[in-house]
Amino acid sequence: MTFGGRRVAPRSCRAPVPAASRPARTSSHSSTGIASAAVFELGHVTDRKPPFRYAAYTRVGFSETDAQGVVYYGRYMPYFDLARTEYHRHLGRVSLPGHEFVMRAATIEYHAPARFDDLLEVFVRVERVGRTSVTFDHAAYRVEDGDEDDVLMVTAKQTLVLIDVGDRTPARVPESYRRLVADFEEVAA
Repeated sequence: MTFGGRRVAPRSCRAPVPAASRPARTSSHSSTGIASAAVFELGHVTDRKPPFRYAAYTRVGFSETDAQGVVYYGRYMPYFDLARTEYHRHLGRVSLPGHEFVMRAATIEYHAPARFDDLLEVFVRVERVGRTSVTFDHAAYRVEDGDEDDVLMVTAKQTLVLIDVGDRTPARVPESYRRLVADFEEVAA
């Protein structure tokens, strides 16, 4: 069947996803030996697009496209949120009691249009950890079939500030978070 000028196989005709390609499922166990719920990680460690070391897949849904048949520009923010959330999940569900990260700034550059049913791989990395902020670097690529090179769709930088939830004021990024990121990104803290 075709949709929007693109050939799309009905879901019932698509090949099943091999187990090795499915999201990672891990079990966590507390020190008491009681099993906790399994964690499904939608992202993955990668070395496909250095300096990025982590990415998450997403597929463009019909409701994410505009009247021109391309992804509405504002829909890229949730793609970046997904990749950043999965990045933190990979680091161990980073928890900073009494604190949370809030968006301070975002810059986005659009390189090519994504369309309905495109598979996107959204890369994320921590570019910088400041005193109270963390800057993330993102790049979303359309994953191409066969031997074709992936197509860069959009790049972005987002700066989040750690705040104290009680008084909504900036808080110092703890050393434990800095170490987690540095260990994963393989850079000095």
